[in-house]
Amino acid sequence: MQIVGLVGERGILPISQFLTSVHAEYGARAYWYFPTLLWFSRADAMLSILCWGGAVLALLLVAGRAHVTVLVVLWAFYLSVTVAGQVFLGFQWDSLLLETGLLACLYVPLRAGAVPNGVVRWMLGGLAFKLTFLSGVTKILSGDPAWAAWTAMTYHYETQPIPAWTSWYVHQLPAAVHYGSVSAMLAVEIVAPFALLLPARVRRTRLTACIAMILLQVGIAITGNYGFFNLLTIALYVAALDDDGLRGLWRLVRVRGVRLQPDQVRRVRLQADQSAGQPQPGRADARLWRIGTTAAAIVLGVLSLGACIREMELTARRSTRIAGPWAVPLEWVGPFRAVNGYGLFRVMTRERPEIVVEVSSDGQNWWEYEFRWKAGHPLRRPRFVQPHMPRLDWQMWFAALHPPSAQYWLDRLTRQILAGEPSVLRLLGPSPLVNPPRYVRLAYYDYRFTTPEQRAETGGWWRRTFMAYLTEPIAAAPVPVP
Repeated sequence: MQIVGLVGERGILPISQFLTSVHAEYGARAYWYFPTLLWFSRADAMLSILCWGGAVLALLLVAGRAHVTVLVVLWAFYLSVTVAGQVFLGFQWDSLLLETGLLACLYVPLRAGAVPNGVVRWMLGGLAFKLTFLSGVTKILSGDPAWAAWTAMTYHYETQPIPAWTSWYVHQLPAAVHYGSVSAMLAVEIVAPFALLLPARVRRTRLTACIAMILLQVGIAITGNYGFFNLLTIALYVAALDDDGLRGLWRLVRVRGVRLQPDQVRRVRLQADQSAGQPQPGRADARLWRIGTTAAAIVLGVLSLGACIREMELTARRSTRIAGPWAVPLEWVGPFRAVNGYGLFRVMTRERPEIVVEVSSDGQNWWEYEFRWKAGHPLRRPRFVQPHMPRLDWQMWFAALHPPSAQYWLDRLTRQILAGEPSVLRLLGPSPLVNPPRYVRLAYYDYRFTTPEQRAETGGWWRRTFMAYLTEPIAAAPVPVP
């Protein structure tokens, strides 16, 4: 729903210009560095085919109508869209979806009814471990004062990219609660993941750890908007449990009336044992598939360990590049987002600047052009938007933290607003003007949650302070006279 406005032919960062630029710089190597099916066509229709085609294939997969081939195509489609999306699809959960999707390609058996590859299953648990452990340990290694003083959560709910209305209420809790939540969160992120590496026979410990990590994700999801990240992470935790562990989890959340009786459980196990002992068709190609996927999983496992170590070193040394035995192979597979490092909120943002787009018809009277989801008018209540991921709203948060680094696409955004480009305007809220604006400028504000007393007095969720104008008024291009 957003892709054409973001990177379409008349979008904010047109993919055609991007691919032309990288090909001019890298030559034939650009096809490796930027792997995308859009090299074959850069038209908006191709972007739509990738997105809608991926949605249809995903539904087929969920319905059980297709397996390995569909997963491979889905992975290729999303990789293509991620490369095309440039900065708008460069989030850690986009990389996480690609890494999970690649492991899913290896995990699914070649033939329906066969047992999935156990080695790849361990890799899925390893990915859940890497994601969670790095999210915790990088907060400590970063040396960030807010994490060191256990005060990070006193800022988080107010300064996160897209707060929900619940964020305001949690922000008002006593400081002691925020201090305690830091210790609880670090314990879950740093200690609990090791239970995923325990043998299957230690089911109770694994189940307890998974429940703790799932509850953490639920807590994050109900106090902020992070797209599909929380759902995807929970899916990884569930995948790390065996059948007995899943039954234990189901017993905790089951709906009344939906319950397997002991004789039903025994019958299901007996059927599984009988089918496992029967010869399967295509046994030779299934054996080759298992050998190939096992080898690929081992290679990915070694690289994933290197990515984990590299991420900790980068954080501890506050560097962007570390040399080591894993540096070259990780750079080689880097363009495919197949092995990634993670570390969410390793440095806590303690202030909330916001960029406000203002438009005018005469250059004298100015009106705020609202976004749909990010913080805007102080009286507007923050909303829940997940699992939808409003890419432009998210990038506006990053742009506000360091406007010069986003100048190249902010300029294009303002120009397309003045041009009245429909695909871009659909990414924003309703226009405050009846006619297309003739002028636009970017204002810079500091945002803070109101206190309960201030909200009772004004009704506002935010209080904001003007800091500066990032641009002078930008005028629309004159209309040529016929």
